[in-house]
Amino acid sequence: ALPISHKMAASKKVFEAFVSRVPWTLSSKELKEYFSQFGVVKKCLLPFDKATGFHRGFCWVGFTSEEGLQNALQKESHILEGSKLNIQQNRKPLGMVNRSNNDLG
Repeated sequence: ALPISHKMAASKKVFEAFVSRVPWTLSSKELKEYFSQFGVVKKCLLPFDKATGFHRGFCWVGFTSEEGLQNALQKESHILEGSKLNIQQNRKPLGMVNRSNNDLG
């Protein structure tokens, strides 16, 4: 049997965006607040590099609705801290990201 968290994830679909070119000065809290203008943000995952202590410059933003995701994708440019973020729809579920894939840019 799957752990309860997996069952819940299957029933509550999350609509994810992959965001790159994230300035190192931004936190996941600030990103979550920014993307909340487009729809309800369920999660914001900003991976950190243990060696440097800085985040890696990309994140995943999970919206509770497809509408929120589409609103974010349709905005012409997202500029935070003077940097233009690159946003695209995440094609794979978070847990399925394969590190050998070269299609992340």
